[in-house]
Amino acid sequence: MVNQLANLLIEHRAIEFGSFRLASGAQSNYYIDVKSAVTHPALLAAIAEAIAEKFEFDVIAGVAVGGVPLAVAVSLESSRPFAIIRSTEKSHGKKDAVIGEVKGRSVLLVEDVTTSGGSALYGVEALRASGARIDRVVTVVDREQGAAEMLEKYGIRLVPLVRVNELLQA
Repeated sequence: MVNQLANLLIEHRAIEFGSFRLASGAQSNYYIDVKSAVTHPALLAAIAEAIAEKFEFDVIAGVAVGGVPLAVAVSLESSRPFAIIRSTEKSHGKKDAVIGEVKGRSVLLVEDVTTSGGSALYGVEALRASGARIDRVVTVVDREQGAAEMLEKYGIRLVPLVRVNELLQA
């Protein structure tokens, strides 16, 4: 089966080839740039629709920066609230790690790209510390480099919309 989201990601140049250092610290000969690609409304809308139709949740959440536009788009598509997980602590104003009401609610975390799963785990832990119920993370692209296995150790199932091999084989 052809993955239409994979085709849209390729069309919007979400994959680049070269030499790159990833957030995980690993070197790679390709880079998945969902953040830039989702600045195109057609791609952002398609991702939001896929998530809103496929998953049940009370609140959709995203870690700043990459997860925020995805969470907002899914919120608009599903008419459900969203939450933002700060990427760093604030030293002023409200210092909450999570912006939005998540306590006691079923939360779905959305990530743009997963590699090792570190960012997703950070988001899961922040949500759990805020009282959220969370057992799944949806990622637009899974680089298939250990995130699913790592998150499974914390009771989290990683669900990719696109696997990197679908982008590399296209």
